[in-house]
Amino acid sequence: MAVFRYSAKDQTGRMISGVIEADSDAMVVDRLRDMGFFITALERTVERTDIMQYLQGLFGIGLKDLAIFSRQFSTMVNSGLSLVRTLSILEQQTVNKRLREITAQVRADVEAGRPLSDAMSKHPKAFSSLYVNMVKAGETGGVLDEVLDRVATYLEKEQALRSKIRSAMVYPILLTIAALGGLFFMTIVILPQFENLFRELGGSGTLPLPTQIAIAVSAGIRRYWYIGLVVTVVLVYVLRRYLQTPDGRQRYDRFKLKMPVLGELNRKIVVARFTRTLGTLIASGVPIMQSLEVVSRAIDNTVIGQAIEAVRASIREGQTIAIPLQFSGVFPPMVVQMAKVGEETGQLEQMLEKVADFYDVEVETTVASLTSLLEPLLIIFMGVIVGAMVIALYLPIFQLATGGR
Repeated sequence: MAVFRYSAKDQTGRMISGVIEADSDAMVVDRLRDMGFFITALERTVERTDIMQYLQGLFGIGLKDLAIFSRQFSTMVNSGLSLVRTLSILEQQTVNKRLREITAQVRADVEAGRPLSDAMSKHPKAFSSLYVNMVKAGETGGVLDEVLDRVATYLEKEQALRSKIRSAMVYPILLTIAALGGLFFMTIVILPQFENLFRELGGSGTLPLPTQIAIAVSAGIRRYWYIGLVVTVVLVYVLRRYLQTPDGRQRYDRFKLKMPVLGELNRKIVVARFTRTLGTLIASGVPIMQSLEVVSRAIDNTVIGQAIEAVRASIREGQTIAIPLQFSGVFPPMVVQMAKVGEETGQLEQMLEKVADFYDVEVETTVASLTSLLEPLLIIFMGVIVGAMVIALYLPIFQLATGGR
């Protein structure tokens, strides 16, 4: 089968785009027309191969795959198609192999009479508790298409946030790998050559201290590299096991929020996800207590999760959301004040969405600033290390050239 990329207008006139898998472009046109779309552009991309299918299954289901799936699901439900027919079409056109298999299982469960949310809840690796709860709220309120559209928007913004962070960190990571690779090459390959040269020139017994240290480090790495490898593997294993314990995970999450420079960035990322997730759930009709419960599990930080649980407990006792947020000591004053205004005006979800948009920009700005600061620091650090290495190599040559003076 081939993969086609399309652009089209739905029945409301909104432009949408996506990918669909079919044997021919005629089949694509028929499917899109059945979905109520008016095609504006259609392009054949690449042939599907077993290797591509295997790789897609290997890497699992990404946010982009789910966002496209949700957007198409919303459009077809809004067009009046039944759930079974919608899932059948999605099963045929979904590019991701793993998501296609899960869609087939969900369709079979829906055909058997199970609610869509229950069928999706059987596949937590594809549909998170947040996704399932929003779908359940959409089913209950009869606004499944609106909820799925909101889910797609949420996933797209989450994907955009992650992409910005990854893109900003690519260059510093590549620079670090290249610098460490060059340093390792000098230590393992270049230094032994100079050591042989010094020995042939008869100066190995009176080498300067920096040169002796460099040669000793090089010899230690070449002779005992396996010990370092074993120690590294053991330390990584022990550390991972400790981080899987409640105490270890809590200490690590607290450390991430208190790290110099990076701690503030981590806090902004968590706040952006908290406000966007909570706002999306509330706007979808999920009750506030249930929304907070879902958010506490969805936020990848136990410290923030405990603060959210404390907020739930306070609300259960009759307080507003703003007061426990303030006393948690975790959320910035802006979040507290916006939540308070949202409660007073009955627009809590809109206020949370605005806070999320603000912190998305803050994260992007902070990441850009850190990257611009990190790059010269890495260059200076590696320059100092390489410079020290070069000095250690050439000091004996200068010494021999001056006759040991």
